[in-house]
Amino acid sequence: MTLLILISLAAGLTAGYVNPALENIFGAGLINSALALLLFVIGFTLAQSGSMRQSVKRLPAIAWALPFLIAFGSVAAAAAISPFLNLKPLSGALVGAGFGWYSLAAVIIAPYDLTLGALALLTNVFREVLALILTPFVARKLGYLPAVAPGGATAMDVTLPVISKATDPETTLAALFSGTVLSSAIPLLLPLLCRLLLR
Repeated sequence: MTLLILISLAAGLTAGYVNPALENIFGAGLINSALALLLFVIGFTLAQSGSMRQSVKRLPAIAWALPFLIAFGSVAAAAAISPFLNLKPLSGALVGAGFGWYSLAAVIIAPYDLTLGALALLTNVFREVLALILTPFVARKLGYLPAVAPGGATAMDVTLPVISKATDPETTLAALFSGTVLSSAIPLLLPLLCRLLLR
């Protein structure tokens, strides 16, 4: 799975570099349609795997705490490595609070600090790409629930197909829940943090 993701990513990078005109073919419409199809297949698979209620009941209690643990880990890790990048820990924490949603994080942070906005964009893009690559490895080596963490907010959409493939229906439900909570929190949390930390 990881090898397939790496090959696909490398092929896309090569094609985009060699022929930028392909953007007209692989535009946002096609990407959104492909993502919608993947999410449909995941929903169908979940329904076919048995009772949804039973799948929810089989989730360990810690699964409901996942979004909060992921949020804490993202912010704390970003703050911890900030001094090595000549950043204040609070600035790093703010970037980490994007939880992988690079477009929204950059848009919210940039009006307060353009440099941090650009850093939020790049950091969260890298997080999404690394999540796509590392999730199968994390699932194999650390367990299914930890495999939800790398995707952050994207566990509800972009990285959900990879999580679903690498884990099981119960973990897929946990990922969907976690990603939804984190995605819902970002528009409320980031502006508040910006006002508190960047004023």
